[in-house]
Amino acid sequence: MKSYRRLTNILAAGAGVFILAIALGLNPALAQKRGGELHTVVFPEPAHLGLGISPQIGTYVISSKIYQSLLKYDFDLNPIPVLATEWSASSDGKTYTFKLRKGVRFHDGKPMTAHDVVFSCNEVLRKHNALARKVFPRTEKIYAPDDHTVVFQFKEPYPAFLSMFDVASVPVLPKHLYEGTDYSKNEWNSKPVGTGPFKFSEWKKGSHVKLVRNDDYWKPGLPYLDAIWIHMLPDAASRSLALEEGRIHFTSWTTIQGYDHDRLKAMPHLEMTTKGYELMGTMMWLEVNHRRAPMNDVRFRKALMHAVDREFIRDNIYFGLGKIPGGPISTTTRFYDASVQAKWDHNPDKAKKILDEMGLKEDSNGVRIELDFLPLSAFGEEQLRVGEYVQQALKKVGIKANIVKTDPAGWMSKMGNWEYDLAINYMGQYGDPELGVARSYITGNIKKGVPFNNMAGYSKPHIDDLFARGAVEMDQKKRAAIYSDLQKALIDDQAYIWLLEFELPHFINTKFKNVIVNGLGNKDDFEGVYVEQ
Repeated sequence: MKSYRRLTNILAAGAGVFILAIALGLNPALAQKRGGELHTVVFPEPAHLGLGISPQIGTYVISSKIYQSLLKYDFDLNPIPVLATEWSASSDGKTYTFKLRKGVRFHDGKPMTAHDVVFSCNEVLRKHNALARKVFPRTEKIYAPDDHTVVFQFKEPYPAFLSMFDVASVPVLPKHLYEGTDYSKNEWNSKPVGTGPFKFSEWKKGSHVKLVRNDDYWKPGLPYLDAIWIHMLPDAASRSLALEEGRIHFTSWTTIQGYDHDRLKAMPHLEMTTKGYELMGTMMWLEVNHRRAPMNDVRFRKALMHAVDREFIRDNIYFGLGKIPGGPISTTTRFYDASVQAKWDHNPDKAKKILDEMGLKEDSNGVRIELDFLPLSAFGEEQLRVGEYVQQALKKVGIKANIVKTDPAGWMSKMGNWEYDLAINYMGQYGDPELGVARSYITGNIKKGVPFNNMAGYSKPHIDDLFARGAVEMDQKKRAAIYSDLQKALIDDQAYIWLLEFELPHFINTKFKNVIVNGLGNKDDFEGVYVEQ
């Protein structure tokens, strides 16, 4: 299978291209026996499991085993076939045609067809999914010429398209269960029906979700596991103890606190890996509401950058895991340019000097300005500590950041409705800056009430222009040059205060094999996970 890069070069050369995607298949381990149950954990507990509606971590950790997309991605972010077996792109880069796998059924026995794909993309995802809302309006038409073919016709070339089929962004939903309903309130969001290797069995709120093997799965002999249990354990100490004692077999993201990493990875029944987050390329930043003064002043944003010690966050809160960003694009994302990255020094005196020059003088209590600060404290203990650290760091330069406490739903509501001065946010980049980076910076993505877009209200015509050019440029070298210019421009303008590129651990009980096998990591469907006999 040709890589994404090879595909782009072929398109740029003006040649028609056709890719026949042969399923990579797992290690021919047909000797592996069925059986066993995997126990994992999520925190916080998701509001629902409708992956087309909510991209929250808890939702996709669970529902990525239930739903599937047309493709998934290896560690180098090359596409791997899933519900699509073949795909082609026109020579002008405007039309993508997918041939779908035959004989695939939803968990209720109804056949999955191209009409389910078209409905998912045109209706549910276009309205509710952050990435799909950005991409699908670029199409002239999405249609099914027959039951097993889907065609996406774009208004302009769109070279990033083959990178967007992460299951959390383009899950294939059953049209017969969603059509004519209020998608966000559909009952099947709490008992999802997909095509994946595992079926929804039960959800006991505050306790667990149970998934069971799909015996009608389209890959004969798979999955190996009998069931997957996803437990809701809000206490970090309880999660670590459960992993240590073998009651939990797999963890991801920040469910295990950094201070436990060394102790747990030294245990013979556990292994730790940071692989599996390549597609996400998640970046955390201190976000400023550009609609409000003084956040709309680049000098203030530069003062914030000097006030915060990002190495302290990495070394003392994430215990050495993570990379210090030099700009807005993660190192695993295409078109990351090491040559334009900046190095900001932690220098509170420099921050104070900038604030003095702005006329933000200290009062008798040493306070220059008070701001509403919305950290991610509802999303785990490490995020709580990041918020507390940033608050203390800003206090040292005279900025009083008043923490606004929320639950996860409250955080999303306040962010989406622009009710903050400063906030901590993080987003995945999905392998291509057009997909995961642009949404946080382009003017056209400022939409009140909608989280996970340009909530900060950042708006610069030259930035919009660079993103627009990068989105449609088919020549690989020209596209790389555009994104290099874009990185430099965002760095010069100090759009956000980029804190950390996540390198997060997966802990795996060693008796379970084939757990992290591609760049989706915990978003994979786990069809090939088995228990070593």
